[in-house]
Amino acid sequence: MANPKYITDIAKVSELSEQERQELKPITDKFVFRVNDYYLNLIDWNDPEDPIRKLVIPNTGELKEYGRWDASDEATNYAVPGCQHKYRTTALLIVSEVCGSYCRYCFRKRLFRNDVKEAMSDVTPGIEYIAQHPEINNVLLTGGDSLILATRKLRTILEQLRAIEHVKIIRLGSKIPVFNPMRIYEDPELLDLIREFSTVDQRIYVMAHINHPREMTPEAKRGFQALHDAGAIVVNQTPILKGINDDAAVLGELLDRLSWAGVTPYYFFINRPVAGNADFVIPLKRAYQLVEEAKARTSGLGKRVRLSMSHSSGKIEILAIEDGQAYLKYHQSRDHDYGKFMILPCPDEAAWFDDLPGNEAYWRKPERRQDEAVSFNEMSVTG
Repeated sequence: MANPKYITDIAKVSELSEQERQELKPITDKFVFRVNDYYLNLIDWNDPEDPIRKLVIPNTGELKEYGRWDASDEATNYAVPGCQHKYRTTALLIVSEVCGSYCRYCFRKRLFRNDVKEAMSDVTPGIEYIAQHPEINNVLLTGGDSLILATRKLRTILEQLRAIEHVKIIRLGSKIPVFNPMRIYEDPELLDLIREFSTVDQRIYVMAHINHPREMTPEAKRGFQALHDAGAIVVNQTPILKGINDDAAVLGELLDRLSWAGVTPYYFFINRPVAGNADFVIPLKRAYQLVEEAKARTSGLGKRVRLSMSHSSGKIEILAIEDGQAYLKYHQSRDHDYGKFMILPCPDEAAWFDDLPGNEAYWRKPERRQDEAVSFNEMSVTG
């Protein structure tokens, strides 16, 4: 199986000037850097505003004082080490701290600090917890990237999950389909594994992270087809990111290309207010307008996408923003307020649910379920 060459030292990205490498070194000293040569080849190096470049090459805005390490309070969702249980029927297993490349906007940038240990190489506590909770019918393997795991390791996890009768859906959170699609279509053992465990009654979903239509290369589409042929269902989610895809034509093209490739457009997300992400933020009003304009450009298949915020209290769907008012509802809810409808003032600069005046009336701050769970937000943002 062909493997792309991985680069973890910014000084070895030869396409950057010496001055750029020196300027970016303090950022990679704080936030780990990782990319591969396949993905680097998608960048137009003659364009300093190239969106693919902005996805993986550090930017000086990452050092700005902004946000929190854990903007959605994920630390409060840990039922046992390595396993989050926020929504009744869904559990998350944090199985890896590594990705094919590191997206600069990542909402789990904390995982890439040396002093954070959140992923578990031994998922036994999580598997045991899931087995003891019959309400959990779907499990997401995430991190990091689930498909960065060796196929043998992935098989061990899937076998344990498939031994639990009430787990019907297994989701694989991954950007590998566009970071390194060869890992998919050149690994027959992986495809056999999916074929074995994705059945008509117990399906495997690949939760892809495709941010820009230029990531939909011939190699990526070959990987999608291999996943489809193996019986997986592929869906896509992406935040709306300033300088990367904050353009209605780009988002519309992405929706089209996903639909054409048989990949379901699942979520457009509001980018979480995470430390290091200041330069990617756009206001809620602008994000809503962009998504509506993009949906006007695509078919009903593309229009299936939902615009939402992964907030501490749940997934909050943005139904409309009109005349200074935000019309929202809980699409998912930590406190079982599914479908709760909200109308709140929406200042032009508001970029997150907490920025909306009066939001406090609709939710309460979460408390940790595990005393030993690390409170990431107590760590210094600048450290």
